[in-house]
Amino acid sequence: MTSKTVMCPQCKHQITIEGNPGETVILTCPNCNLKGKFTFPGEKSTGSFSIQVNGLTKIFKDLKAVDNVSFNVRRGEIYGFLGPNGAGKTTTIKAMLGLIHTNSGEVKINGFSINGESINARKNVGFLPERVAFYENLTPLQTLHFFCELRGVDKSVARPLLKEVGLEEAIDRKVGTFSKGMIQLLGVAQALIGNPSVYVLDEPTSGLDARWAKIIRDKIKMLNERGATVLFSSHNLNEVENLADRVAIINKGKLIAEDTVTNLSKYLHMKPRLEITIKGLNGKIPDVISNFQGVEAVEVKGNILCITCESPIRAKVISSLEKAGLIIDNIKTIEPSLEDTFIKLIEGGGA
Repeated sequence: MTSKTVMCPQCKHQITIEGNPGETVILTCPNCNLKGKFTFPGEKSTGSFSIQVNGLTKIFKDLKAVDNVSFNVRRGEIYGFLGPNGAGKTTTIKAMLGLIHTNSGEVKINGFSINGESINARKNVGFLPERVAFYENLTPLQTLHFFCELRGVDKSVARPLLKEVGLEEAIDRKVGTFSKGMIQLLGVAQALIGNPSVYVLDEPTSGLDARWAKIIRDKIKMLNERGATVLFSSHNLNEVENLADRVAIINKGKLIAEDTVTNLSKYLHMKPRLEITIKGLNGKIPDVISNFQGVEAVEVKGNILCITCESPIRAKVISSLEKAGLIIDNIKTIEPSLEDTFIKLIEGGGA
């Protein structure tokens, strides 16, 4: 953490701010209320990427858990890391941070190699592991004091962090009495110590109920708005879709796709779906649609007819249904979701 005095370009008032190298701070002049941004100079030239992974491979006996994985996380980006159980997400994250030995590959964080410059590479990283574990005989306050000492951060940040994640009322309880969700929240609090510029979060909302999961999602957004780079893995596809600027999908140790959700759907030629509510349908597909040219898939659920087709065909479909005397109550267009894209990629779909 470094301090910097900057001058307001409008009223010339001087403001002292704190931040990490490469971090962007949003500030408001207390004198004239002008809003602005300041980016602290990096300790080393890192280009446009906070995380660079090239050819990462990890083999356990006969299992290639991570197979030549390469990707880059842009500075200030929220990057979602997806894959089914056993796909290699957690192994990739551990290898990225130098927590396990790798067979080959190179990783750089903020421009520093995780192999040759591990201290510099990791010192501005907030890490939340998949399985969080703390000393059960300590309180959450004592736990954060311990991690503050490890990171060389003033212990005064501990209480505000516990309040921030909703553990203020449990501040003097033993961690051994905590629920899984409370342990997860404490893990998030320790990752926030020192206000790092990069966060690597392995299943950050795991074990949390809907209320606390939303708090963590909002926290990720807030950190990103402050300029932090966030890489997180999740099994919750809606969560990734709502948070991530880009998403990478890994399966059987291989990175099989990387892009925005919209671009992945386009790559797979995935089409929007029409949901048409028709009175008296009662689970039967109308004859007029059965062999309609240009319709790729038809499914009916009660009075809702689901049709997958190209955009120019939609109007013809609706017109044909009306000409057949069917009464349409409602029409919705459902764009391809991350879940649809994910399933098609995992099942081997392609362009």
